[in-house]
Amino acid sequence: MKELQHLNKYFLKYKTHLLIGTIITIVARLFLLFTPRYIKQIFIIIEKYLKGGITPEAYKYELTEAIVYIIGAALIGAILTFFMRQAIINVSRYIEFDLKNEIYEQYQKLSLNFYKKNRTGDLMNRITEDVSRVRMYAGPAIMYSINTISLFIIVIIYMVNASPKLTLYTIVPLPILSIIIYKLSKEIHKRSTIVQEYLSKLSTFTQESFSGISVIKAYGIESQTATNFKSLAAESKEKQISLAKVQAWFFPMMILLIGTSNLLVIYIGGMQYINGEIETIGTIAEFIIYVNMLTWPVATVGWVTSIVQQAEASQKRINEFLKIEPEIKNTIEVNTKITGNIVFKNVSFTYDDTNIQALNDVSFSVKEGETLAVLGKTGSGKSTILDLIGRLYDIDKGSIIINETKINEHNLTNLRDSIGYVPQDAFLFSDTIKNNIKFGNQDANDNDVINAAKKAQVHKNIIKFNNGYDTTLGERGITLSGGQKQRVSIARAIIKSPKILLFDDCLSAVDTETEEKILQGLSEISKGKTSIIVSHRVSSAKNADKIIILDNGKIVQEGTHDTLINVDGYYKHLYLKQLSETSSK
Repeated sequence: MKELQHLNKYFLKYKTHLLIGTIITIVARLFLLFTPRYIKQIFIIIEKYLKGGITPEAYKYELTEAIVYIIGAALIGAILTFFMRQAIINVSRYIEFDLKNEIYEQYQKLSLNFYKKNRTGDLMNRITEDVSRVRMYAGPAIMYSINTISLFIIVIIYMVNASPKLTLYTIVPLPILSIIIYKLSKEIHKRSTIVQEYLSKLSTFTQESFSGISVIKAYGIESQTATNFKSLAAESKEKQISLAKVQAWFFPMMILLIGTSNLLVIYIGGMQYINGEIETIGTIAEFIIYVNMLTWPVATVGWVTSIVQQAEASQKRINEFLKIEPEIKNTIEVNTKITGNIVFKNVSFTYDDTNIQALNDVSFSVKEGETLAVLGKTGSGKSTILDLIGRLYDIDKGSIIINETKINEHNLTNLRDSIGYVPQDAFLFSDTIKNNIKFGNQDANDNDVINAAKKAQVHKNIIKFNNGYDTTLGERGITLSGGQKQRVSIARAIIKSPKILLFDDCLSAVDTETEEKILQGLSEISKGKTSIIVSHRVSSAKNADKIIILDNGKIVQEGTHDTLINVDGYYKHLYLKQLSETSSK
């Protein structure tokens, strides 16, 4: 139960609902206990009538009165039970809502390193399947526990008042039941943890398969993928069956022990009646009803225990992520001024997951309104510079200064709001094209969206779709071509009108003619803004105010286009190569 203590704050939050539900539960149980008492009374009335103790008219009247009381009490108990479920089960839904939001907010805070180390399927499973199991604990498990405890206490009190000796024999099987539950619960907890792990593996496998379906089809490995899935599903099935086998012991054991109690009631009670120790056979009938009233609550002990064990296993998995301290923390509440002056001073950075040093003692500066182009071979550290400016990672050594303030001394939200970022791998959401562009500025109107699309040279493509800007995209924007996705992503950054524009090789999927048009549009909108363009093309870099060349995380060349083409080095060789390729077309 240690892991489930995390939910105590939510129970305190909804304590009023739980208290009301508990009171209603107790009152409902009291009304339901009218039935066995009046069943006993009916037996007494019948015995009195058979012995001639009451007149036929009194017999009918008392019998009818007892039946009316039974029906009335049952109706009131049923109505109260309905409100009990409304009060307590609703709390579990509130807690489910709050817990999902807490997990999602934590996911939002965690750095990119976290997402590199954990799979999407596992993350999804924890916020869906695991939370659902925890909800079962916060709702049904608690409701049935309150119901069982209150009914058990009240029924035992009534039974002791009716016949202490018969009560003792009746509850003899219960300690045996407790021992069985304890043994089975430990095994259920262990097997539930394994089941949840396999559910995460299945979620991860299917998510990756669906996301990479084009690759699977292109390589013709559908059958192999299906075989791998069947193998994983079979292992998961075995673990589920293994858990079900243990859980399957509960109800047969309950029925056996309750049946034993009924036999004891009939035998011991019958002997007591014969020996005159109890006055009426109605007491035996009353006890049988009491025992059967305890049947479901006692049976739910096993079910509730199973729920608690599964919920604890799930909450443990949830807590593992909730306890992770975000690597990137926003410790500054006041918004600091950001206009676009950026300075890198001896910056070094190594990725934790691969231990690869991406930048080594890198220094450069970009003034407000200037454009910096960053070129270099694949893996030279170009994209890392953009990630560090957006503070997606914190540097190992050196300092990044924006407007004379260290980057970690800026309000993180304000810093990222001041940046328009276009990634190399354009990510679009399964929403309309309009909403994907407005993602950069939720307050933008339709004219703003169209203007941004025109500057990104994608407007003409969009209006050719049947629904134009209201076209709903497939997952990750699969409806669009690579070049169209990049241009929509550029429009999303443009509409934000940020102080700093970061372009991570975002023109790689467009032709040179379209690239030139986009660059012309960007030169207009980037006036007064700081722009950093990462590219493999000289055509994207030649008009920049400054160009730096990276190699193995170090700056090996720096200058303007005119300066660098006259110096033997990477830039000149790249320029001549691409010029030759363009001429040959």
